[in-house]
Parts: sequence; C-alpha cells; structure tokens
Amino acid sequence: MGVVTRQQPGGYRAGAPPFSPVTVLPMPSPSIYNVPNALTTVRFALAIAVVILIPMEKHWTAMIVFLIAVSTDWMDGYWARKYGQVTKLGRIFDPFVDKIIICGSFIALVEIDDSPVQSWMATTVVARELLVTSLRGIIEGAGGDFSASWLGKWKMVVQCAAVVGVLLSFVMSPAPEWLEIATTVFLWGAILITVYSGVDYSLIAARVMQSDSVLRVDAEVSATNAAASDLAASDADSAADIDQNEPQREKMLGSPTDRD
Repeated sequence: MGVVTRQQPGGYRAGAPPFSPVTVLPMPSPSIYNVPNALTTVRFALAIAVVILIPMEKHWTAMIVFLIAVSTDWMDGYWARKYGQVTKLGRIFDPFVDKIIICGSFIALVEIDDSPVQSWMATTVVARELLVTSLRGIIEGAGGDFSASWLGKWKMVVQCAAVVGVLLSFVMSPAPEWLEIATTVFLWGAILITVYSGVDYSLIAARVMQSDSVLRVDAEVSATNAAASDLAASDADSAADIDQNEPQREKMLGSPTDRD
C-alpha cells in the first residue's frame, strides 16, 4: 500500500494545506494458486510421464498421455484470459511445459531402436527452442513485444503430429505403408517448419532490436539538439541584455569625449 499526495478539488483554502494525503490501494495481483496454473502443473506431470514411458516401450500409453497433454494446452491460457487469472508464473510456466513435452518426446524417441527420429533432428528442435527463448527473454526484458506468431503455433501442431505418427507406427508394428509415409511427411515437415520458424523469429528479433537502437539514437540526438538550442537561446538572451544595458552603462560612465 502506498500513500501519495494529491491536490483536492477547489484549490487552496486558507488554514488548510494545499495538498492532503490520499491513500491509493494497489490493484490486487491474481493468485498463483489458480485453475490455469493447476492445469499447467498437470500438463507438466503428463510431459514427464511421456518422457518416462517412451524408453520403457509403453508406446500405446505414452501416445494417449501425450495426446491428453497437448490437447489441453489451450485450456489454461483460455481460462486465464477469460477470468483474469494471468500471472507471471503462468506466462513462464506454460511455454516451459510446451517445450518439455516436445523436446522431451523427440529426445526420448531417439533412444528407440529403428526410430525414424534421428539425433540431429532432436538437436534441431531443442536448439530452435533455446534460440527463441533467449531472444524472447532479451527483447521482453528490455520492454519490447515478442509474442508467439501463428507460424510458431503451426510448428507445434506439426511437431505433435510427427510424435503421434512415430508412436502409432510403433503401436501398429509392422506399420502399414500409408502410416509410414504419413509419419515421414509429418516428421520432415516438423523439422523444416522448426528451422524456418527459428529463422523467422531471428529476423523479427533483429528488426525489433535494430528499431530499438535507432529510437535510442534518435532520442539522444533530439536531447543533444534540444540542449544546443537551449544554450543558443541562453547566449542570445545574454547578448540582448548586454545590448540593452550598454547605453545605461555609458550614461553612468560618460562618453569617451567627456572623460577626455
């Protein structure tokens, strides 16, 4: 709670101070113990379960848990926005869980024998997430906006489809030809859109940081020009004062002829 001084309507009255303290109550922050954060916590537990189940070759169970985790991704954000329960913890925790689900699944699938997911694919997915997270932290930490784009959302959709396709091919082993083709398409599509979205986010970040630096330079130039203008105006005023006072000074001292 803070106390500020605010001038009351009616102006100054005799015998009363011109300012009187007014208590300003801060806006209450949403509690972190709410439904959206509880849903995100459940999704985090499901993500850990998926990462454990895949190396155990519980592919059917892992696929069901994975589908539940990714299909409920929209619920926590929707609830938080609708009921005003957006918190700083939720803004950090929700994308963190998304990355655990996707990166953890790709890493776990690398361990499976005859898995179509190669180590370099998992490395690409993890590297992209680390890059975008770092750029977002830098820009939003400086007060900029680096919200997720639709390309990033479609990236996650294709990645989820690739993980489901791989797990389903293990469940239906030997997988039918149509499933192998679909899995290959989704998997390579996920890698391509992952790389493309990483490049896209990098270009957006470069533009934001460049415009930020330009604005700072413009502000510095404007401040310098304003200071120079003020100095020039001050010099002009001083010169005018000297010109105005010169006749009076001569009158007091007398002209050079009179002094001679």
